[in-house]
Order: sequence, then C-alpha cells, then structure tokens
Amino acid sequence: MAITSANQLELLQTAEAVAREKMIDPELVIQAMEDSLARAAKSRYGAEMDIRVAIDRKTGRARFTRVRTVVADDGVENYQAQLTVEQAKPYLAEPKLGDEIIDEVPPVDLGRIAAQSAKQVILQKVREAERDRQFEEFIGRKGTIINGVVKREEYGNIIVDIGRGEAILRRNERIGRESFRPNDRIRSYIKDVRREPRGPQVFLSRTDPQFMAELFKMEVPEIYDGIIEIKAVARDPGSRAKIAVISYDNSIDPVGACVGMRGSRVQAVVGELQGEKIDIIPWNADQATFLVNALQPAEVSKVVIDEEANRIVVVVPDEQLSLAIGRRGQNVRLASQLTGLDIDIMTEADESSRRQAEFAERTKLFVDALDLDEFFAQLLVAEGFTNLEEVAYVDLDELLQIEGVDEGTAGELQTRAREYIEAQNRQAMEAAVALGVEQSLIDFEGLTPQMLEALAKDGVKTLEDFATCADWELAGGWTTVNGARVKDEGILEKYEMSLEEAQHLVMTARVQLGWVDPSELEAPATSDETEEAGD
Repeated sequence: MAITSANQLELLQTAEAVAREKMIDPELVIQAMEDSLARAAKSRYGAEMDIRVAIDRKTGRARFTRVRTVVADDGVENYQAQLTVEQAKPYLAEPKLGDEIIDEVPPVDLGRIAAQSAKQVILQKVREAERDRQFEEFIGRKGTIINGVVKREEYGNIIVDIGRGEAILRRNERIGRESFRPNDRIRSYIKDVRREPRGPQVFLSRTDPQFMAELFKMEVPEIYDGIIEIKAVARDPGSRAKIAVISYDNSIDPVGACVGMRGSRVQAVVGELQGEKIDIIPWNADQATFLVNALQPAEVSKVVIDEEANRIVVVVPDEQLSLAIGRRGQNVRLASQLTGLDIDIMTEADESSRRQAEFAERTKLFVDALDLDEFFAQLLVAEGFTNLEEVAYVDLDELLQIEGVDEGTAGELQTRAREYIEAQNRQAMEAAVALGVEQSLIDFEGLTPQMLEALAKDGVKTLEDFATCADWELAGGWTTVNGARVKDEGILEKYEMSLEEAQHLVMTARVQLGWVDPSELEAPATSDETEEAGD
C-alpha cells in the first residue's frame, strides 16, 4: 500500500468515519495513523532511526522525516538518531544541545505485514481513545443515578448496559429480596469509576445511602433547587432507613415536603427501594435535639453528653427501651450512623442506679482520702465535686458556698486534699522509677506520675518509646472486627485522656526528638473553625 494522491484523501475520510463511529476526536485518529506509518517506515529504514510522519490535515498528504538530535559528546547512544555539536556543524550554522536536524525521506510502500502492523497500531490507539472518552464521561457522573438495561447475571453480579458501555452491580450492592432478568430496566447509583487495563469499569450500587438521597432529589423539587438540604442518610438496605433534612426557607416544612401530598413523594422512593421503611427526620444543629429526633419513634427522657469521654447516654422510659433499640438493634444503629455518635441507651431505672453508684463511689473516695464523716463527704458530692483535684485546687470561695463550711474548714479540706495527692504522686513516681522509667520521659511535660507508672507497666519507659505510640494506644478507641465494634483499652484511658490530647503529646515528643519538623505540622483549628466543621 503506497501513499499516493489517490489514497491521501482516503486517510482523512477514514479518520472522520472512525471518529464518528467511536465518538472520539478525529485528531486522535490521525495521530494514531501518523504513529502507525512512522512504525512502518522504521521497519524499512531501520529501527534505530527517529522517523516521524506528519499528515496534512487539509490534503491528507503524509510527510516522512528523519530527525537527528544534537547531544553532548559523551551522550551519543544512538548514532542514527543523535550526533555531537561538531558533527552537526555541516548542517547547522551554530548548533546547540537539543537542536534537531530534520531531513525529508521518501514515503514508504507498505507491504502486507507492514500494513497489518499499521492497522493494529491504529486500532490500539483508537481503542485507548475510546476508553479515555468513556472514563471521562462516566467519572463526571459518579455520585449520580443512571438508568440501564440488565444484560446478564454472572455469579450473582448483574451486568448492566448503560448506553455507551457496561457497568456491574455486585451481589453485595443489591437489595436483598430483589431479582432481575435480562432486558429488565434498572435504576442504580454510580458508586465508583476506575481505570483498568480492559477499559473503564463502572461500579453500581442500590444499597448505598446516597442512592436514597439522590432518589429524594429526583422526587422532591425543593431538594433539587437547594431550598431543602439532605444533611445525613443511614440505611439498612431493604428494611429501614433514616434521612435528616433541613429547610432554608421558614415557610417550607422539610419533612412535609419530602413526604408529599398523601405520601406520594416518599412512596415513590419506597417503591424503588423494595418497600424499605423510611423515617424522615428534621436535622438540628443542637446535638442532643438531633439525637432525640433520630431515635424516633421512641420517646427520650434525657440525653447526657460526656464530651471528655466522647460518650452519649440516652435515657428512655422503661417501656420505650425495646422501641428505642429496635429489632436486632436496628433503630439505635441507624440513629448512630445518622448522627455520627456512639450511643448508649439505658432505662430511667438503670440511670438512677448508675447515679447512685457514682454517688457512693465518690463519697467513699472523700471519706477515705480526706478523713471525713460520710455526711460531709456526701455534701461535697452533692455540690458537684467529683475528684480530689477539684477540692485541692478550686477557688476557696466555692468551698465557702457550701452550707456550714467556714474559712478554717475550707483551708483544712484543701490542705488534706493536696497532701493526699502529693503522697499519691510520690508513691507513683517511686514505682515508675523502680520499673525503669528514664529521666527523658519523666521530664516530658504533660504526663503525671500516675501516667508514668501506667506507661512503665506497659513497657513504655523512654521518650523514644512514647514517641512510637499511636494516639489510640494511649487514649483507647474502637475497632470493627467481623462487623462488630470492639473496644481497645488505652494505656492512659482511665486518666480521661482524649484522642486529641494523646495525638498532641505524641507529636510533641516526636518534635523534641527531631523526628518531625515543627513547620510541617498543620496549624490547630480555631474554636470557630471547629464549630463550623461541627455544623
């Protein structure tokens, strides 16, 4: 196949036809043709030569050129495609490194094998361009709903025709009870789009919480227009779901708008989700209020938020306990997912017992440590004192507000508390030193003697040991094992150390040791930024 005037225009016509068929840029097809002709020419002139082909975009004429590049004297690796500055002087007036000498060479006649090779190169380039187009098309639609037609089922996975490609709905992304046959229409959520060697892979889902959110966006114009916003979604696919919404227009009820006239809007979503029951909940910036709403239909008596321990306790009437927890814990689990909080539920009787136990424990602490009678110790607990540090270092006026306490009594209380704390500190420090804690860790700011003792018992005896700890090893945390949440006890968790405090201490230790450059650490968020993040 020779490149003659008869088939020059054919190149452009072929490029246009292929581009239209594959819905790609004709320029990509022409570039593929240039690459294929260059490869064929190299097989004729020599694989070492740098042969390039340029096809005129108007006439279709293919121009074959040989390119040689000027390199340093010791940089010549290919004598057919490179030459030194001295060797380039006959061709260029003032040759410099990187200059190119371009000579036109005669067009080649493509033999059968060369023509076949050129065809393969063009097909490969066109295939790559088509894959790139498909990837760019679907990556832009990630996070939206797409309609398709079921083609076949493979090992429980559904292959879906989505127009200009295929997608896969995996078995674990299907709602439990539903089944599909070939040619059934199916609506799914584009969960992920990945580049893979065989082309872009589009992964669909019907169980993702955002699938339900997108369905509501299609059914409720106020959500689509941004008047109502979906703040959070939690699902137990095929069974029950909760969705939290907020309205930015005081005249529009967000829950009523999502339910629709006689439930028409929510029923359309329920029908698509195979009868999944949906609780529509008003979102609230106040954590406790939102939690009460999220636990509907159960009634909540009280919400106790322990910010230091990052623990939420919800108190419900005895008869409401099973409703609050739900079948197999479904209601509280969905409420936890919706709010992003770890929720403990207890009855009013349990909460009363817990309070009494805490009261008795704190009373005993004050009786034993401060040598008080039980009545006076109970008085301290009733006034809100929970530990010896509060008694020892609180402002004297707060103690004087307790009925029957004068300055002499208040001063004696603080003296006893401080002496007891100091004795405990001395004892803990002696134990830590006996266990082998080094001075580098003792001098590190932020660790009490009791913490040093606990660290030493766990084998953390130097500043280097401490710097290698993870924040959750110190403060504790939760791990999911086989779908169940398992508590990891932290070395310093009993001293009420938070994850943020543990992380700060560990990073400070790493900076002191020179392991981390302080300038690389992110600036801590301000209180305003933290509040905005929470909202």
